[in-house]
Amino acid sequence: MKIGFIGLGHMGAPMALNLIKAGHALTVFDLSAEALQTLVDAGATKAASPKAAATGAEWVITMLPAAAHVRTVLSAEDGVLAGIAKGVTIIDSSTIDPASAKEFGALAAKHGNAFVDAPVSGGTGGAAAGTLTFMVGGSAALYESVKPVLSGMGKNIVHCGETGTGQVAKICNNLVLGVTMAGVAEAMALGEALGIDTKVLGGIMNTSTGRCWSSDTYNPFPGVIETAPSSRGYTGGFGTDLMLKDMGLATDAAKSVHQPAYMGALAQQLYQAMSSRGDGKLDFSAIIKLYRGEQG
Repeated sequence: MKIGFIGLGHMGAPMALNLIKAGHALTVFDLSAEALQTLVDAGATKAASPKAAATGAEWVITMLPAAAHVRTVLSAEDGVLAGIAKGVTIIDSSTIDPASAKEFGALAAKHGNAFVDAPVSGGTGGAAAGTLTFMVGGSAALYESVKPVLSGMGKNIVHCGETGTGQVAKICNNLVLGVTMAGVAEAMALGEALGIDTKVLGGIMNTSTGRCWSSDTYNPFPGVIETAPSSRGYTGGFGTDLMLKDMGLATDAAKSVHQPAYMGALAQQLYQAMSSRGDGKLDFSAIIKLYRGEQG
């Protein structure tokens, strides 16, 4: 398939590479020349703008930091809608608020294009391995049509409901992730302070009722999980600023429906503290630094 792919960050680049490996022809765009070159070296064609990436494409995929970026990429003078042919489906895998996803769906429909929100879970490791979970918002027919494309990047493609529900699933999932990481960090730091070997504690937690992804795959204490970002200086993972953004999406969404989010609001403040002291680029598991008394 001919695919226009826009957004080649920590998640987008490996996703695009997997599409190339799956045999698709990609035209790519990103503001980073280095990211573009990596994809060109792998066989992609470089586009000068989102419009150019969308021109001639049978599918367009966007993977961008926030709703504002998606809005610009879609509707700018040199944006996707200026180059895309009518009838071509736009797949947005960014993590944004559900209301914006619905807005973009209406914008695309006005132009004669289908739009699905398909945010992902699985982190940079899942993106590289092609094992991501896609949470798809759109009609049942649209869901079936996008599965062959998404299967080149993920293993679990889930239909969540109409446009916007993919984002609902993503922000609820990341709400749990942000809260559990804070909880695991608190417990691991407490164990260290009380004198237990942290590898022993981590092993016990991972075979007991405290087990969760934040503990058994992404443990925030250095050396407990050798493949986790905590064991490489909290680099190469999911940034604290990105988690802060997602926690904000969750708490804002909760406010919109008058739904309490007690733990989410507290966790949001912890990640805000990390960001404010200069640790926003570190993986979000670096939240344990607050508990260990480490300086930013």
